[in-house]
Amino acid sequence: MSKAFTLLIFCKQPRIGQGKQRIAASLGAETTFEIAKALLQCALEDAQAWSGRVVLSPASVDEVEWAEGLLDGEHVQVVPQPSGNLGERINTVDQRLREQGHQNIVTIGTDAPILTLDLLQQVCHKMADYDVVCSKADDGGVTVMASGVAWPNIETLPWSTERLAQGLEECCLDAGLSVGYIEPTYDIDLEADLVRLIEDLKSDRRPARKALLQLITPIVNNRMVTS
Repeated sequence: MSKAFTLLIFCKQPRIGQGKQRIAASLGAETTFEIAKALLQCALEDAQAWSGRVVLSPASVDEVEWAEGLLDGEHVQVVPQPSGNLGERINTVDQRLREQGHQNIVTIGTDAPILTLDLLQQVCHKMADYDVVCSKADDGGVTVMASGVAWPNIETLPWSTERLAQGLEECCLDAGLSVGYIEPTYDIDLEADLVRLIEDLKSDRRPARKALLQLITPIVNNRMVTS
């Protein structure tokens, strides 16, 4: 590729009783905690396979030391998120990185283990033709949002709703940015997503994905037996 691409991962330190509350409501806090740790490892696996610069953006400055211990290498940087909603946090981190010279930034979270290096490379290729490239999630959100220019003000978008992808596209178009897409994907928000993920990961040979599959298969199977 002719341009340098940065992989930006928004993450948070897994803790019992925090995050993935819809899964926790059915599977319990401790099981959800184990799943969150496995999902994080999948995102880190993507980072390790990435050929360019990597930025880990933990949820707060309190998690910087934790994030600094996740990956090795001079190409890895840690930039904590500020307070505010997700749009505010993305705008702020994105601006800070662009001030440091990052140009083409591919942003993901830690809840879409279905993503592959091939899909992320497709995003990079499409950025030659579009200012913004995303992968829509089945629930109306996005699992990847990449941009070669600074994001417009996305603070007021309907984050964590089924209208996010549409709102993001409209916001970018209103700002004069072109928007392209790779194939739709999905993230892990509900217990039903784990059922789907088991099928999709059966042929995946990546170690962190295999570990995730090994973790969630008996959880899902036991739920099916007892339900």
